[in-house]
Amino acid sequence: MITSEIVSRTNRAARPVLAAAAALLITVALPGAASAQQMMGYAAAPQAGPFGSDDEVLAAPSVEPDASVPADEDAQLSDRLRRQVVAYDSNQPAGTIVIDTSNTYLYYVLGGGRAIRYGVGVGREGFTWSGSETITRKAEWPDWHPPARMIARQPYLPRFMAGGPGNPLGARAMYLGSTEYRIHGTNDPSTIGKFVSSGCIRLTNEDVEDLFSRARVGTRVVVLPKSSPNLEARKARPGRQAMNISVSSVN
Repeated sequence: MITSEIVSRTNRAARPVLAAAAALLITVALPGAASAQQMMGYAAAPQAGPFGSDDEVLAAPSVEPDASVPADEDAQLSDRLRRQVVAYDSNQPAGTIVIDTSNTYLYYVLGGGRAIRYGVGVGREGFTWSGSETITRKAEWPDWHPPARMIARQPYLPRFMAGGPGNPLGARAMYLGSTEYRIHGTNDPSTIGKFVSSGCIRLTNEDVEDLFSRARVGTRVVVLPKSSPNLEARKARPGRQAMNISVSSVN
């Protein structure tokens, strides 16, 4: 009798240990168990990133792009914002860049009544500007140093960001005179055609690479006021019906 009672007490004492061991084995064998705990509310809430859509800063892509697969950013744009050759009435000489702020277009003048038209993002309300500048510097995958005035508005911004796919200046940048303004790329094509920046002119990375290859240091850039009428020819002139030629064929 004494021996049976001792065995019974031993079995009862061992049960919690065996149960704990079994739970541990289940957790190891089923990794989803830990995930289930997080889904039940035990995981810490994700923190919001430091960058918003204001100014020149945009959050870096959540998935690192595959460099072996070229992204067709222009395919994400509406037809009017895609790069194309158009009839364009202007007294500006060939090689000039004209920015139509009100219609969110950038024109690279070819001469002979033609221009390459790009869709762009421009300054938001209170940050549009107009005038004439020249390209004083060009950079591929530029580093970003937020201007002091931008940091004053958004103190949480980094003081420096190395160039790369997540950089808000995108693949290329062309610096305008001694101003803080640039013509640059963007990692968010959805901002093209909108009034979103602090005065910089942004294009898709594909388009800014194309423009970068054409424009030179010293190129004149004319920024039209937001109230300026569109100078683009609405109707093709006689003999100019083939305006939808491939931009890549334009020298």
